[in-house]
Amino acid sequence: MQMNRSGSGKPWASPCAACKILRRRCGEKCILAPYFPPNNPHKFSTAHHVFGASNIVKMLKGVPTDRRDDAISSMVYEANARVRDPIYGCAGTICQLQHQISELQSQLAAAQAELLALHMHQANLLSLISLSHTSKEDAQPTESDPQYKENKEYNIDGLFSDEMECLMLWEPR
Repeated sequence: MQMNRSGSGKPWASPCAACKILRRRCGEKCILAPYFPPNNPHKFSTAHHVFGASNIVKMLKGVPTDRRDDAISSMVYEANARVRDPIYGCAGTICQLQHQISELQSQLAAAQAELLALHMHQANLLSLISLSHTSKEDAQPTESDPQYKENKEYNIDGLFSDEMECLMLWEPR
């Protein structure tokens, strides 16, 4: 740990950002020093602008020591949100994110419904294909079947064999 001019145990030689902005002496027992280092003055200035230094100190004193880092992080986030949106602050951001989640959930539900419909359509097509293959194999007429004789009388073009013979005999001159 680096010692400053006064011999205190703080890792930096200059006062914390809070004391620098407030133009006061930064002592060893400065409650703000661990959370607002001198190299990040914007962090304190935003929080100070929204909450005020005395309110930040009061809030920190009311929070257990192990949770103070989270409290400062939350105050700085809220302060930045208030600067961006003075009326709603964090609540506006939360509402926007909830609305976005709602829209994405409805899009996901629609996509899942479409996917289900496509799977059902595919299953129907596969069952029809398998049905047609089995029916073609099962439906092959035998010579004893009356339809066999009817099917035999048709040629590829669907004309009767008799008609084909007549057409072959008749040729234009």
